Amino acid sequence: MDDQTRIELEAAAFRTLREHLMDKRADVQNIDMMNLAGFCRNCLSRWYQEAANARGIDMSKDEAREIFYGMPYDEWKTTHQTEASPDQQAAFTKSFAENVGDKG
Repeated sequence: MDDQTRIELEAAAFRTLREHLMDKRADVQNIDMMNLAGFCRNCLSRWYQEAANARGIDMSKDEAREIFYGMPYDEWKTTHQTEASPDQQAAFTKSFAENVGDKG
């Protein structure tokens, strides 16, 4: 497989993941994703921002989140985010430290 085809397939897979998390599974909470997989929608938007910035494209955290969430982050939280339980919060603290550290 040539590099251009690989890049196009990776981009298509990423777009499908983003659509799946935005439209088909908005019910899946970021905290649960982070606790189980070590990443969440915020991580994906941060990676998107970092890739843009590395290429000289000025993009803020809020701009990247809006691209990934399809709406302003505060609107998404109001519409889709539920209150985390104490157990979820404790697991998140551990997962965040292990997977993100001070990049949050």
